Amino acid sequence: MHEFSIALSIIEIAENEAKKANSEKVSELVLDIGTMAGIEFHALDFAMESATKNTMLEEAEIIINKIQAKGKCKDCNHEFEIQTAFDQCPECNGYFINVISGKEMKVKSLVVE
Repeated sequence: MHEFSIALSIIEIAENEAKKANSEKVSELVLDIGTMAGIEFHALDFAMESATKNTMLEEAEIIINKIQAKGKCKDCNHEFEIQTAFDQCPECNGYFINVISGKEMKVKSLVVE
């Protein structure tokens, strides 16, 4: 379950930023994670709940924004929501697409006290 190591990295980032702000507690953490980032969202929820114990984020509200993946057809330039990099364009039925969003994984914001 690589979600646990990802949770630990997220906590490390948040704690480092909180320390820079001379804070002792993180009250809110907002993450943007794409649907094609290779993350199992339920596993990440469980990992964050477990990993935040005895940290600055123990009582933090953790908000995960799921960013729906989108692709752009290389043949007709149509943009559309995708589930995989191999989805077919609904306009021209082409299979050559560029993934333009949905692979991101970032700490969008945090609130410290």
